[in-house]
Amino acid sequence: MSQPIGNPSLIGNLSAGQLGPQPTHLPEDHPDVEARSRMDAGEEAQDVVRDLPASSLAWAVLADEAFAEGRQVDSYAYARVGYHRGLDALRQAGWRGAGPIPYSHVVNRGFLRALYALGRASAAIGEAEEAARIEKFLRESDPEAIDAIVAEPAV
Repeated sequence: MSQPIGNPSLIGNLSAGQLGPQPTHLPEDHPDVEARSRMDAGEEAQDVVRDLPASSLAWAVLADEAFAEGRQVDSYAYARVGYHRGLDALRQAGWRGAGPIPYSHVVNRGFLRALYALGRASAAIGEAEEAARIEKFLRESDPEAIDAIVAEPAV
């Protein structure tokens, strides 16, 4: 005797895409919004980060600048601060350590850029295992994020 299992793409009223962690979107009042606006207007990231130390984006830009100047250790430090500020914000937004962090949501980009910068700097200073973990985390957050970050012009 077999029992029909119904439509395996639906469980109750939920589709398969609704199972598991839902995407996390940082709020529109996150410091990265003001940081982006100020840097787009020409303000230096170093000045922005003094006023908005919770901005992952400002720290990521500092990490990018340091990396471009060959200061990999400084880049690593800036990126790590941006990464941790972003983790704090994600947790406050309901993230529980897993699930998508879409790059398409503009406010998430500062965290994802800091994460990318941390992986890049980790590789540059010989921390291959950390670089691999970060790349995995970034790809699990949004599989298209790395290509989008690389293609995005610096703020």
